[in-house]
Amino acid sequence: MPTLTQSKSLRYGTFFYLYVMQGLPSGFALTTLTNYLAGRGLSAADIARFGALVGLPWGFKFIWGPLVDRYQHSAMGRRRPWVLLAQTMAFGASLGLLLITDPVQELNTLTIAFVLHGVFASLQDVSVDALAITVVPEGERGRVNALMKGGMITGQALGSAGLALVLSQAGFQTAALLQSVVLGGLLLLTLCIREEPSHAWLSLRARLIKTEKGESASLTVLLRTLARAMLARPGLQVFLAVALIFLAERLFQRVFTLDLIQRLGWTHTAVSVLGGTYGTLLAVSVALVVGWLSDRLGALPLLRMVTLVMSLCVLGYSLAGAQWMNPVVATGGLVGRQTFESVFSIAALPVLMSLCQRSVAGAQFGFYMALSNQADVVGIYGSGLLYPHVPAPVVGIGCGVVMALAGLLLVSANRPTGRIAVLTKRG
Repeated sequence: MPTLTQSKSLRYGTFFYLYVMQGLPSGFALTTLTNYLAGRGLSAADIARFGALVGLPWGFKFIWGPLVDRYQHSAMGRRRPWVLLAQTMAFGASLGLLLITDPVQELNTLTIAFVLHGVFASLQDVSVDALAITVVPEGERGRVNALMKGGMITGQALGSAGLALVLSQAGFQTAALLQSVVLGGLLLLTLCIREEPSHAWLSLRARLIKTEKGESASLTVLLRTLARAMLARPGLQVFLAVALIFLAERLFQRVFTLDLIQRLGWTHTAVSVLGGTYGTLLAVSVALVVGWLSDRLGALPLLRMVTLVMSLCVLGYSLAGAQWMNPVVATGGLVGRQTFESVFSIAALPVLMSLCQRSVAGAQFGFYMALSNQADVVGIYGSGLLYPHVPAPVVGIGCGVVMALAGLLLVSANRPTGRIAVLTKRG
């Protein structure tokens, strides 16, 4: 059977399904259950607290990066053992959800269960990203990132639209069981895939390898190298812009869906299903095109264009907030928001990958993603603080302005072929 370094099609398929695994619990927790809790009458503050706590482990996943980079000498491969470990633990945490019978009455237990799952899912995320940087040629990164995002969207759709229907028809435990069955099946699939032909399927042995300079450095040296890479101006400027856009986008998303459910009378199932069906179909289709464009036009120019268009659309849609009561306009907002979020991620991730030095690639990219996830948490929590006091369209206008200002940072940033590319070459 071909391995990841040998087969382009295997790389594409593998990174797609690995991200389906990550998207499924995310869609279940942060879409289906948050909408369900809103429909059951919980306050915006309680829902925001649940979403922020569930997302919190992702904001600290930079802790995993140095460990993944430091210990990569297993006979099973450099990154695959970490992926398998994380998937196994996340699967076990998913099974723990079966102990919950009423998510509303057992909200604290529900939160703890998803936080625990998030700890292991964040390790999986760092490990998979490190695997991508290790085995995917630079000329394929745009398309692979599109497939990764497509897998995430698909998983989120299964977790939101799919499990929302299961939740409403068969109850919480059936939805949790179905999630666990899917995660367990995909874990078995990972057991069948290797990075290179010389790697073992399963083994506890270490392997003797010729390492490049810095790859076997101590954790102290790795952390110093990581700090220098993170503080280099080109990367710092680009990342700050990306983080601000993630924050603004997540804040707008949460306020908008809260407004639909609690002010405009939408059901939580309708919001979850619409976003997970039409939104997913359009987002996945556009994602594949954007991934191809990223490899052809260059990631940073594409990111600038996407940011400009997204900021203008959020501003325009928010200025027309009085029209949100029109179901057609509201549906367009749900579908468009999910599409723009996906397109932005696909445009941003190859840029962030290009900033990573090889010796600390897993840690550096994990740090970028951790801080981006932290921006997600801040956006979710901020919705609970702002929504009771500020009209949703006004929050949307503010988010559009923040996106536009972040776009100005990207305009002044160097291209990946300049100083940003030097960071990669020096690794």
